Amino acid sequence: RLMCDKRHSALLTVIVPMVVEEIIRNDGADEATATKGFYASRVYEELSEESRKLWHYSPKILAAMYREEVQTGDITYPEEAF
Repeated sequence: RLMCDKRHSALLTVIVPMVVEEIIRNDGADEATATKGFYASRVYEELSEESRKLWHYSPKILAAMYREEVQTGDITYPEEAF
């Protein structure tokens, strides 16, 4: 279990900056705003829970999920999520 947690944490350190980069590129946000917003989101909260399996989505999909959450307050999960 500890090894899974360590791997998941390592994966987050790679995925999160890529998602933030997508947010910056698509939404025109600056890095600080994009980073703060993503870390405060429900998408990030669920991404950080290994059992939710959101880590297997591309940064582009995760950024789109974040964008939807910001705009509507909801998250649509791609089909293969469950």
